[in-house]
Amino acid sequence: MDAFSSSFLSTFPTQNLSLSPAIATPKFSISSVRIEERPSSPPPASKPTSTKAPQPPKTPSPPLTTKARDYNNASTFSAAKKPTDPTLPAVIFNALDDIINNFIDPPLRPSVDPKHVLSNNFAPVDELPPTECEIIQGSLPPCLDGAYIRNGPNPQYLPRGPYHLFDGDGMLHSVRISRGRAVLCSRYVKTYKYTIERDAGYPILPNVFSGFNGLTASATRGALSAARVFTGQYNPANGIGLANTSLAFFGNQLYALGESDLPYSLRLTSNGDIQTLGRHDFDGKLFMSMTAHPKIDPETGEAFAFRYGPLPPFLTYFRFDANGKKQPDVPIFSMVTPSFLHDFAITKKYAIFVDIQIGMNPIDMITKGASPVGLDPSKVPRIGVIPRYAKDETEMRWFDVPGFNIIHAINAWDEEDAIVMVAPNILSAEHTMERMDLIHASVEKVRIDLKTGIVSRQPISTRNLDFAVFNAAYVGKKNKYVYAAVGDPMPKISGVVKLDVSNVEHKECIVASRMFGPGCYGGEPFFVAREPKNLEADEDDGYLVTYVHDEKAGESSFLVMDAKSPRLDIVADVRLPRRVPYGFHGLFVKESDLNKL
Repeated sequence: MDAFSSSFLSTFPTQNLSLSPAIATPKFSISSVRIEERPSSPPPASKPTSTKAPQPPKTPSPPLTTKARDYNNASTFSAAKKPTDPTLPAVIFNALDDIINNFIDPPLRPSVDPKHVLSNNFAPVDELPPTECEIIQGSLPPCLDGAYIRNGPNPQYLPRGPYHLFDGDGMLHSVRISRGRAVLCSRYVKTYKYTIERDAGYPILPNVFSGFNGLTASATRGALSAARVFTGQYNPANGIGLANTSLAFFGNQLYALGESDLPYSLRLTSNGDIQTLGRHDFDGKLFMSMTAHPKIDPETGEAFAFRYGPLPPFLTYFRFDANGKKQPDVPIFSMVTPSFLHDFAITKKYAIFVDIQIGMNPIDMITKGASPVGLDPSKVPRIGVIPRYAKDETEMRWFDVPGFNIIHAINAWDEEDAIVMVAPNILSAEHTMERMDLIHASVEKVRIDLKTGIVSRQPISTRNLDFAVFNAAYVGKKNKYVYAAVGDPMPKISGVVKLDVSNVEHKECIVASRMFGPGCYGGEPFFVAREPKNLEADEDDGYLVTYVHDEKAGESSFLVMDAKSPRLDIVADVRLPRRVPYGFHGLFVKESDLNKL
């Protein structure tokens, strides 16, 4: 997830958080360091023919402090252009930054130690131009005509001090599929933050999630950030988010999202390359941040969204029409404390928000050096329900739901005088930020009786499941099947299970599963319908796609599974030309939609 929205940015610059893969991985050492510069000219637009990633010419680079280094010999990555000589203020600020990182607030905890956070396949990689992939098993189904794109953190520069995985620059990994061929491309989202740091040749903006833990760290890094702004090193009005969390397609536009900033518009070229078109403010109507999890109604084409922050209104709801035109804000003042609202759900009638126990925690941040986002154990979680076309919050209703803390929602629908929502409930919410390996998420089916106000809950599975998806044609409607990632423990994803949520009477609802095997870990699956225009097709008639990495072999693959089969049989296994780091959320965009960009 991302940081606490744009209102938080006025206090000190923030970057994106994303409650997804995180920390607690084994230690490792820096076994070698390589520094190189990219070629000044872009790669040719012709179709790639080699299954190997092109190797840029190697040239000497400036000192290590101005270039990204390679942890564990995992990858080499570099600035996109030769940086200009730093000014005197820049030299002074970088020296102060080193003092803060080495002496005032060094990365002592594993959750912010880059040697832990960026180990194994969490380590960043360089950009990769469109490169042919090898299909080593099966064949790619004809319906996979388009591109699977997944977002995730990939720091442009290796951290000088404390670093949390949620602080990484957004990188998109795309498999463009056409006529049975697959082409991999990896590109940074060219955010304002990425661009100014690339041009400077060194980090400028602080890592907010890991850099503002405690009063001393907050004061020193806040003062340094203010000095950088004052001397013109960066302008926070241009946005300082990372766009590292997810993607969305609506209004015939494709966006990279991170909830501390505006969306960044994208396009894919015919040869599979990814281009960032720019920060998108919807004709000036979206001037602050937006959720990384908008909900798109497949029948109306509308997109529903929100933003949240530490200052009232703590929640603001809004929507976009089918043409992508933003509609007026609906501020929700009945949310009386700032809550960490990463996701929500919609039905045909309502939008549903969960006011959880995780929120701003300034006292613990100051007195204990804790994260600025923390748990309030005295708070009772609530579910808020508002008509989805509400013009104000007068019809907003809240229902107490003790012990219900969700980060991701799955789906929701209307049932007579009730609302049903399916979501993974975090049973150990106190570990959400620091020890994700201790988190256990139990998928629950929650029913809200709008007449009586009674909320009933039923567990769907005892497995540790999150990052769940379903057939997108059923957004806001009653669905039967859900596909969820298996935590082993989180953030490691060891497999995918299929859940039947239609019958949850005191039984385990897993009806199919696919484990990736020893030493192999994947990410969030994504469901692609085999016949998306066939209204008579079965809900589970389609395929699951995801990236999987073999940590022993050091190789990554693009996996296609049959969503109807009892073992989620592998339909195609595509060997990728280089590894793809673990990431967050993805999207499949069909060719007809890519052509609209």
